[in-house]
Amino acid sequence: MLSFVESAIEIAHEAGSLLRCYFERRVQFELKGDFDLVTAADRASEKLVIERLKSQFPEHGILAEEGGGHTSASEYRWYVDPLDGTTNFAHGYPVWNVTLALEKAGELIAGVVFDPNRDELFTCERGGGSFMNGRRIYVSKAASLNESLFSTGFPSRRRHLDVNIHFYHQLAMATHGVRRCGSAAIDLAYVASGRLDGFWEFGLSPWDMAAGQLLVEEAGGRCTNMHGGQHLLTSPHIQTNNGLIHAELVGLFAEIFRGEYRHAMPVITAAGPSQS
Repeated sequence: MLSFVESAIEIAHEAGSLLRCYFERRVQFELKGDFDLVTAADRASEKLVIERLKSQFPEHGILAEEGGGHTSASEYRWYVDPLDGTTNFAHGYPVWNVTLALEKAGELIAGVVFDPNRDELFTCERGGGSFMNGRRIYVSKAASLNESLFSTGFPSRRRHLDVNIHFYHQLAMATHGVRRCGSAAIDLAYVASGRLDGFWEFGLSPWDMAAGQLLVEEAGGRCTNMHGGQHLLTSPHIQTNNGLIHAELVGLFAEIFRGEYRHAMPVITAAGPSQS
């Protein structure tokens, strides 16, 4: 019998192949609310993933982005994002993935993030380490913010209420830069593999970050909320890093939460940003 992670790998590969077919055809999208996109590819991928999970693990609960999961009395629950990065996908931007994670009695025990465009498969099991395409991966060794590269994200919904631009500006000035790829699971996988030194975001859903959180932890990194406290899948914000820069990062976030900025926003004039 396949292990949980082996089953998740098979399902992610199958869903990834299905999504590639849709991606090559440039499918149309619909709106969920004012800004959130959904495509036929999201629905088809979720249907496939849930059918496979129900077939192999009929007693397990499933929480999926498009609502196709089901509750269960089992101590096991799957978190499924059948297409993480839908906005990218719908516009033909090749940064998206399939992600699955498994929780047992409230503890994450396995996770998979599959990027079909780069044929990169990130996997992890509690206590067993993190891997990319079968090779062990670890977080970076950057020792300070000023030698780090970060990533973040901005929500498509309620964007007029999002405060992240304040954090983005301060981190962009304090580090080598901040990237915004539009896929939280890939951001987290990149922290786990040392391509990024840290990631933070507000308002993610459990399926966005469950697999990625375990990937980072099993690769030797830290995952907390932005105040440095315990991160739960229901927390309003998340930050992950290589562990070496954790205290410095939490300190900077604390300043920003208090409205204390190390770097003032540039002044816009008719000629462009002020040079003063």
